[in-house]
Amino acid sequence: MAMIEVETQFGRLGVEDTDGAITRLVWNGRTDGEPTPLLQEAARQLKAYDAGQLDQFDLPYHVAGSQFQRQVCDLVFAIPLGETRTYGDIANELGQPAQPVGQACGANPIPVIIPCHRVLAANSLGGFSGDGGIETKVALLRHERAAGLLI
Repeated sequence: MAMIEVETQFGRLGVEDTDGAITRLVWNGRTDGEPTPLLQEAARQLKAYDAGQLDQFDLPYHVAGSQFQRQVCDLVFAIPLGETRTYGDIANELGQPAQPVGQACGANPIPVIIPCHRVLAANSLGGFSGDGGIETKVALLRHERAAGLLI
């Protein structure tokens, strides 16, 4: 597995490639190993997203975890830029309670690319496991022109 670092307005993000799929995004990541073509493309897309020039990531990813975790991540990945869903919305699609959906979002290993910041609680912003917590979630939503939801 190799990692590439990308400087963004949200911090230095490290993206990891394992066997031809993005498997992890971390804050304060460092380039480690030879950057693969996939990592170079991930860096290009993250820079374009940061510049407001990319609405949807187009990268192969793999979420290690249960089938439920992968289902939640797939539904979150499909939320369009500038839109949000609630944990309850996703839970209803899966026929599951909202709390496990919140836990699955919190365990998302590829935040930003799988945009768990677009998932809110019914009566609040919910949480965010990325560096900076809820402040970073708000910054990401503002960047995506979803700030009207925050008023």
